[in-house]
Parts: sequence; structure tokens; C-alpha cells
Amino acid sequence: MTDIAYSVARSTRASNIAAPAGLVLICLLAAAPLWVGRADMRLMVEIYYYLVLAQMWNLLAGYAGLVSVGQQAYVGIGGYMLFALAAFAGVPPLLAIPLAGLIAAAIALPSGALLFRLRGPYFAIGAWVLAEAFRLGFAQISALGGGSGMSLPAKIVRTIADSRGAREMTVYWVALGLAILSVAIVYFLLRSRHGLALTAIRDSEEASESLGVNAWRTKYVTYIAAAFFTGMAGALIFLQKLRISPDAAFSVNDWTAFVIFIVVIGGIGTVEGPIIGVLLFFLLREFAADWGTWYLILLGLIAIAVMLKAPKGLWGYAVERWGLSLLPVGRRLVVKEGNQG
Repeated sequence: MTDIAYSVARSTRASNIAAPAGLVLICLLAAAPLWVGRADMRLMVEIYYYLVLAQMWNLLAGYAGLVSVGQQAYVGIGGYMLFALAAFAGVPPLLAIPLAGLIAAAIALPSGALLFRLRGPYFAIGAWVLAEAFRLGFAQISALGGGSGMSLPAKIVRTIADSRGAREMTVYWVALGLAILSVAIVYFLLRSRHGLALTAIRDSEEASESLGVNAWRTKYVTYIAAAFFTGMAGALIFLQKLRISPDAAFSVNDWTAFVIFIVVIGGIGTVEGPIIGVLLFFLLREFAADWGTWYLILLGLIAIAVMLKAPKGLWGYAVERWGLSLLPVGRRLVVKEGNQG
């Protein structure tokens, strides 16, 4: 007689291997300032803040179904709030980063309530229009440099650290910490009840509501959380650049179009996808960025090819073909058979 036992598992063989390997990788990355040059360190900071932006956009579009082309609004708000807090309120720049994120989240409260009156492509267009409104608004504020922007005063920059090398190392560690935090927050959020609700909404919003999920509230909270992390990423971006202007802060090309490309080719609706997408994007940029317009054409062709051959992205294709899952957020049924005497 066969005895069948059922259990629910959250981890996989790949994730059990990936966990210690990930800890080793984090330690190596934390020690990177000791063995990489300044140029490489600045490049790695870029990778980290693009990873944050990609994780947040993936959380919105891949799980909440909110395809936004206006997330540059919160990048710009975060950047400008860092400059305003540091230059006019005397807030230390590193402390200004989370404060800028909080201000971005506070602005997202009424903005999200307004945008949530729209659905589908109208939401996407409305988010872009809102971002343009913020860009035009900040261009009128003369205290922040108006249309030409402003630079962070040298005396404020020196409060981070005395030497340039120490400042770059500090910004590097902050960027690494923010990238790790964004991945961890998304991972644990998706494994929570809120994440289960998001997954249900992604699969079928009508069916999820019939089961008691408040779709509007769940998506609204997700939108606010994404604005918070995007605002912190924006503050970090312009802390590294030390100069901000409306066109740079609210660039749809830099902070939304490239991020969408990263998520699409990496794998939308997965935690691992944005990580793969960021690495591929920077490899392509280092290889072909000097090609001018042809570089953008290449990115477009790659995105089209991936969407045609692997609609769920490269990592989504790997999951379907080989069952890989380094950061599993779902649940799977495990069936064990045994003999009962």
C-alpha cells in the first residue's frame, strides 16, 4: 500500500545553492573599493541605482499591472529634494537620501490617487504627463537654478568625507546597500500576504477581487512604496553627479525607457529578471555606446527579438525551460510517496 504525503515548499535546489553564493558575492562587492579603480567604482554605482529603478518598475508593471512611463517623476523629485535639503535646510547629504524618498512617497499619495482614476494605456500616458508637469514646475523655481539647474556646493560635498576617494567609497557603499535593500524588500514583499495579493491581481484582477483582495488598495500601496525607493535612487544618482537640472532629473529616456528595456529583456514578473537585465544593459552599453544612434537601434532590435522569442524575458525563458529559481517567491506542492506496511 502506498502512502502519499503532501507538503508546500518555498525554496528550490537552485535557491539553496544561491543563498551562500549570494552572501559571498555581497562580501566581494562590499570590498570592491579596495581592488577596483575610481572609474570602475562609478560604473558599479550606476549599475546599483539602475537595479533599484528596475526592481521598482518591475514591481509595478510585473506584479501590480501598473505600466508607468512616468517614474522619472520620482527620480527628479528625489534628486531635487536632496539638493534642497542639503543646500537650504542643512541636512547632511547621506541623511537627505531617505528623507528625499519619504518626500517622493508623500507626493505620490495624491499623485497616485489621481492617476488611479485611469486604466491601461491611459494610466501610462497620465504618468508621463504628470512627470512632464513636475519637470516644468521645477524649471520655474529660481532658488533651485531654474531651467539651467544647480550644483551641490563644495562645502556640503565635503561633509560626506574629507577626501575625494573617501567620498566616492562612501557613495559606493550607500549605493550597494540601497541595491541590496531594494532586492530584499521586493523578495520578502512578494513572499508576504501582500505579495500573494499582487500575484493574484497580476493573474486576474477580477478573480482576485472575488476572493476578497482589495485590488485598488494593494496597487496603491505598491505605487507609494515604489515611489519611495525611486526617490531614494534619484537622490543617490544626483549625489554622485553633484549637479542637477530639470531635463536631466526628469529624463524619460534615462530613467524610464532604459529601465523598461532592462526589465523586458531580463524578465518581467521575476526578482532575478531585473538583475540579469541590468548586467546585459551595461554590457551592451560598454560595447556599443559609441555607436551613436545605432546603439539605440540595437537596443530596440534586441528588445523586439527577446519579446518575440521569449515574451517573459531571458530569465523567464530559463525558468520555463529548466525550472531555475534563485529567489523563489511562490509556493510549490511537493508530493512524497512511501510504502505503508
